[in-house]
Amino acid sequence: MELFDLSGKVAIITGSSKGIGKAIAERLAEHGAKVVISSRKAEPCEAVAQAINEKHGEGRAIAIPANIASKDDLQRLVDDTRAVFGKIDILVCNAATNPYAGPMAGISDDQFGKILQNNVVSNHWLIQMVAPEMLERNDGSILIISSIGGLRGNALIGAYNISKAADMQLARNLAVEYGPQNVRVNCIAPGLIKTDFARYLWEDPQTLKSVTEPAPLKRIGLPDEIAGTAVYLCSPASAYVTGQTLVVDGGLTIAW
Repeated sequence: MELFDLSGKVAIITGSSKGIGKAIAERLAEHGAKVVISSRKAEPCEAVAQAINEKHGEGRAIAIPANIASKDDLQRLVDDTRAVFGKIDILVCNAATNPYAGPMAGISDDQFGKILQNNVVSNHWLIQMVAPEMLERNDGSILIISSIGGLRGNALIGAYNISKAADMQLARNLAVEYGPQNVRVNCIAPGLIKTDFARYLWEDPQTLKSVTEPAPLKRIGLPDEIAGTAVYLCSPASAYVTGQTLVVDGGLTIAW
């Protein structure tokens, strides 16, 4: 168990009021971490934190709402976490947005800017806010939730895919910069996961079949199946892993 023991660690997880982020927060708490639940709306964050505290004991989770598009909000998220827990050992950048579907020729500047801001620049901001204390302690794990979309072209979600490819490079570059101080930076690239974010791809049975049939496992993934990989990348079990993107997609990318 010590390979995956997160006792005494403090983790911020953005976009953790539902879906993949929520599953990651629950599993990190299960393995001993104190977790900060964060998304734009306070009520859903508080509900997730309360459920974790009821299961693992009071004080295991707190809710700090924040809009990832706001640098001030992100700084408050970091400052409030330190005020309550004293430090930050783990950062999971999970929150993302995709306000446009269609060819790149049709995307507005505002839509493209929002995708790049929320999916890349905001991750950069937040990492810059938490990295200094990790580097000073010579210990820390930073995880960015990317997507298999960052590995391929797509005629409908090209801008989103561009942002997710940028996240992979952000992780690689920061892994080089932070590695000498034993701070690791990695990505997870999920395939199709049953979340509200991807609802348009799975709620129609025919669409679901068309996107899962090519994969060896021939089914949609579940948020908790990403959480296990996150626990690995945030724990001592992955102490020699940095700058990597772990694909968790039921085999889809190797079959196409």
